[in-house]
Amino acid sequence: MTESKAVYIPPCKHPRIVIIGAGFAGIHLAKALKNKPFQIVLIDKNNFHQFQPLLYQVATSGLEPDSIVFPIRKIFRNYKHFVFRMTDVLSINSKNKNITTDIGIINYDHLVLASGSTNNFYGLKDVESNSIGLKTIQESLDIRSNILQNIEKANQSDDDATRRLHTSIVIIGAGPAGVETAGAFAEFKKFIYPKDYPELRNFPLQIHVIEAGKRVLSAMSEKSSKDSLNDLEKMQVHVHLDTAIKSYDGKTVELSSGETILSSNLIWTAGVKGQFPEGIDAKNITPSNRIEVDLFNKVKGHDSIFAIGDVAAMQTEDYPRGHPMVAPTAIQQGQHLAKNLQLEEANWKPFNYLDKGSLATIGKRKAVADFGKLHFRGKFAWFIWSTVHLISISGFKNKLRVGLNWVNNYVSYDKGNRLIIRKYKPKS
Repeated sequence: MTESKAVYIPPCKHPRIVIIGAGFAGIHLAKALKNKPFQIVLIDKNNFHQFQPLLYQVATSGLEPDSIVFPIRKIFRNYKHFVFRMTDVLSINSKNKNITTDIGIINYDHLVLASGSTNNFYGLKDVESNSIGLKTIQESLDIRSNILQNIEKANQSDDDATRRLHTSIVIIGAGPAGVETAGAFAEFKKFIYPKDYPELRNFPLQIHVIEAGKRVLSAMSEKSSKDSLNDLEKMQVHVHLDTAIKSYDGKTVELSSGETILSSNLIWTAGVKGQFPEGIDAKNITPSNRIEVDLFNKVKGHDSIFAIGDVAAMQTEDYPRGHPMVAPTAIQQGQHLAKNLQLEEANWKPFNYLDKGSLATIGKRKAVADFGKLHFRGKFAWFIWSTVHLISISGFKNKLRVGLNWVNNYVSYDKGNRLIIRKYKPKS
């Protein structure tokens, strides 16, 4: 690629909005601008949108990956003035109002960074090298393959230590992703594992959740946190609170408490950080690698660059460190920015986040829900969680697929997707 090479974009008389990222923020911004007087250029390194809240179900053999991914081009099939390019964005040149990608240069009138977040290992290089995160569909498939491969290794061995090593699962972080993953593996342990691996009857799966804070689901109410902890412990999940991971070499997990756990299966859900191309002034980047924006999601110091979703740090009185890095924030910011871009700047309205509540599931018929001062648990909370997630999935076929799968699992507890389609090869 030469520096002067430009990516072909069909000519258009309308101002061009380039959106980097096809996550919740980017997708909902583009949807809200359907057939408006703009040319929308959406860029992503994948050709699909993934429904991140259900990645853990792919990792735990509950769903197939194609149930929670949807082709980007199909989403925007009937949109006018819409262009999609599958490429990696390398850098931003705000002076020349263009971006450099691995297929060439793209000019913009407005640039929107909706590039989301990635795993944050807080400098623990050995943990990063030997664990698997849970931020992408590829990682969820890696988790599924790795654990099934390791159980097979345990099944083939006559050494007790080897069997214990491969039948121990350690999850770092007790936020929604960590808790939901632990609950799903606990159901796998109870209902699937004894039938599929009768030779390992004396070596049941050991599931550990490591949380540096004082409670699980710390972003939810204290009542929901206690209820979730109680459910996890009833499901024989070992929860280590007020405990951090210090190191992991692929076999031994060393904890701040001095305890060690032998495991070849470590899943990282403990932290995330913003991700975006080079070109943003370092003074506008927070310690969590998010970009400081004003109340209109405009990047500070730039007239035509915006950031929305996980990558945006809008500091307000209610959210001094920025809004929660969750799907509702991304969706609302995408929709709100679309409204502002259709107005004169003098008429723009500041973004106000509407907290619609928080949900988490621990297993079948086990869930917690917070709506302001109202708290629910059990079957009713699980029904709310299932309904909200089913409605949010893209595509009728995907909704039908997931819904039928959940009905089957509800009746039989079966996880029929425990397949090693591609073998996982550890990074180190």
